[in-house]
Amino acid sequence: MGRTPLNPGRRALCIGLPATAMLALAGCAGRTSSPANADADARAQLAGTGKMRVAINLGNPILASRAANGDLQGVSVDLAREAARRLGLTPDLIAFQSAGNVVEAVKAQQVDLAFVAIDPVRGADIDSTPPYVIIEGAYLVRNDSTLQRNDDVDRPGTRVVVGKGSAYDLYLTRALKQATLVRAPTSPAVTDMFLAQRLDVAAGVRQQLEADAKRVRGVRLLPGRFMVIEQAMGVPKGRTAAQAWLSGFIEEMKASGFVAQALQRHGIEGASVAPAGKA
Repeated sequence: MGRTPLNPGRRALCIGLPATAMLALAGCAGRTSSPANADADARAQLAGTGKMRVAINLGNPILASRAANGDLQGVSVDLAREAARRLGLTPDLIAFQSAGNVVEAVKAQQVDLAFVAIDPVRGADIDSTPPYVIIEGAYLVRNDSTLQRNDDVDRPGTRVVVGKGSAYDLYLTRALKQATLVRAPTSPAVTDMFLAQRLDVAAGVRQQLEADAKRVRGVRLLPGRFMVIEQAMGVPKGRTAAQAWLSGFIEEMKASGFVAQALQRHGIEGASVAPAGKA
């Protein structure tokens, strides 16, 4: 592979310079990328409006919730604030009640950064980092249900309620061939809709369903999991500098223990730190 020839102006500047000066004039051989350039490019793509607008999904309690004083808290909030701090940006945290609403906001470029599950359907509009946590999708049924295993769910006549637009909705839309999906407005509303409409199965975040089981009684979770969900940071499609910077950031946050400490600090169970990926 041949070298790109220097233009006459740059050739003239480089001729006769000592080796140390030649090294300093890296621009003579063309522009090279640097951490400072990467930070500046990511900063520009994440704060085009002056602040970094971050979508926080309250529909998934593993990611975020509201403290007693109303403040947003959780692992996604901690990551957003740390990313903003490193880039010298002001984070504008915007709460959403469902993953579906978050995805729509990203598609409309109403936010610059979001925390969403990786899914091929979402990949059409969102560029994601490697995952930072892995969580489980589980099924909830009544105690007297004949369903005993996850594999029992996909049968004719079985009605499964799931949060509209959630990762579980997207996955089950592809996976279930015989059961019927019923969509609740948000993931936290799934169990109440399951009970009110006498549906057969509720599907969602294991932790949320476990909390619901303690709240309503008379229900049980099927053993195991029907899917594993990879939660990642995502940006509107095409913001490649932001995606690249955030991918490196998220790998560092996993390796340093930041993610594990955030999960522990917020008392999150049912989620684990994702393995190292390729930034």
